[in-house]
Amino acid sequence: MPEFFRNKTIIIISQQDWGKMFISKHHYASELARLGNTVYFMNSPDKTGELKPGEIKVEPTGNDNLSVIKHRFIHPYILKHKLPAVHRFLLKYHISKLYREIGGPVDIVWSFDVSDTISLAAFPDYSYKIFMPVDNPVAPKQEKRGDVILSVTQEILDAYKSDVPKMFVNHGVADHFISHEISTGINNPLQVGMSGNFLRPDIDWTCILNIISANRHIVFNFWGSFEARDGNLASNLATDADTVRRQLSAMDNVRINGAVDVHKLSTCLKKMDCFLICYDIEKDQSKGTNYHKVLEYLATGKAIISNNITTYSRSGLIEMPVERNNSNLPGLFKKVVSNLSHYNSAEKQTARIEYARKHTYLSNIKAIEAFISSNSKVTLRA
Repeated sequence: MPEFFRNKTIIIISQQDWGKMFISKHHYASELARLGNTVYFMNSPDKTGELKPGEIKVEPTGNDNLSVIKHRFIHPYILKHKLPAVHRFLLKYHISKLYREIGGPVDIVWSFDVSDTISLAAFPDYSYKIFMPVDNPVAPKQEKRGDVILSVTQEILDAYKSDVPKMFVNHGVADHFISHEISTGINNPLQVGMSGNFLRPDIDWTCILNIISANRHIVFNFWGSFEARDGNLASNLATDADTVRRQLSAMDNVRINGAVDVHKLSTCLKKMDCFLICYDIEKDQSKGTNYHKVLEYLATGKAIISNNITTYSRSGLIEMPVERNNSNLPGLFKKVVSNLSHYNSAEKQTARIEYARKHTYLSNIKAIEAFISSNSKVTLRA
């Protein structure tokens, strides 16, 4: 099989900037760099005034072969909506300037940008273009501009009617999250873990606070951003984030640990007895179809209590209500934690860990590589 993702120059386009907290796009960038590719992680355009109009900065990330691109449009961002043709013209100029800045041609452009702010159409035709929408169900302007469409849910793939090759690729998990031993012991007090971007407006805090209040004998641990300064993943901030943080801080069975790097997070998650996921599906940008954190939790082997997630609805790996709402989630949580020795049996933990092992980022990259090689006539630079 041709090594499609080896010794190439790759740009990753993301709406979530490079920072301490990682989700799939950051992990893919890291793994591609580890494989010997030269990878540039392209942040969303600067709107804070930190950069001058038209300025492009390429900075090291601390990872070998991996740099971050910080940039600002030369034109006002509002032109994207007011004068889209002008925006497209100026964006092509911006991208040509970027190519000159990094000093050469780019083999692969891999976009997670469902907003079409950095359109794949602005990149030269010789660059192979991968479009991977993982959040919103449809981004029509991107539909015909990728050479292949990948997504973490079948619902998103089904929304695209173009005839380019399409592939379901589940979220990935970094190797260091995977537990290498089974532990059936239970902490006293019992420890529940929650991680991610707590600035999201689709979190069902009413349900979470009810669960915490009804289980004062259990400690709830939060890892992630509650403040905008820590929120490199926060493109849409909840208006009540400060209020929720104050409420949680006042509860003696809550531990707010802030945003931590992925290696520390993986160590902390392995110490938990179980995990809680609780989004309002009606507000959720992915409509309860899939979440990045699921595989990181499964990799520990421990039980997960969650709102309904369609991708895992028949897997037997997650404890979830059949309803597409959270009315029965507090009762399900109580049921699971009351019989945790059953839900964290060695057999169940092994099944969860083995599933996670099949979805490491390296495994996903190999699967994508095989799919592209089988479905595309691709000629890249040697």
